[in-house]
Amino acid sequence: MTFDEAFHRVLGHEGGYVNNPNDPGGETNWGISKRSYPSVDIKHLTRDGAKVIYRMDFWDRVKADQLPDGVAYQLFDFAVNSGIETAVRALQRAVRVADDGHWGPRSQAALERMSESDVIMHLCAERLDFMTGLKKWPFFGRGWARRIAANLRYGAIDS
Repeated sequence: MTFDEAFHRVLGHEGGYVNNPNDPGGETNWGISKRSYPSVDIKHLTRDGAKVIYRMDFWDRVKADQLPDGVAYQLFDFAVNSGIETAVRALQRAVRVADDGHWGPRSQAALERMSESDVIMHLCAERLDFMTGLKKWPFFGRGWARRIAANLRYGAIDS
């Protein structure tokens, strides 16, 4: 999985410009929120500008290039939607190691002992458990569940 492929998929989940008062991220464009990027002109953020942010602040930070393709995409999308540490901790639980939020040699070794499809299934289950516990589930839960369902379909293709 290349970053470009993963980015294209993520943008399939993320819409254009929105400023929904129920969204804790506030003003958002291409999935990039004002809350996380206060110095960015969100309303005028270009697709290419969002791509730079996604590469540097998400794909590279979760070390997606070091993961199996299907897992790389799932972790990247989870990190975009819920934060890097949350996504990494969920992946650690999925591979049954201590969820300290730091991906290291033990986490990597545990991942390598599991099939890619098993990791994807466990990670999506962790993600759904996490999302259903959020206060904003009544507002956004249907969309989040559909996103996870779409990612399960990608997982079937990728593994």
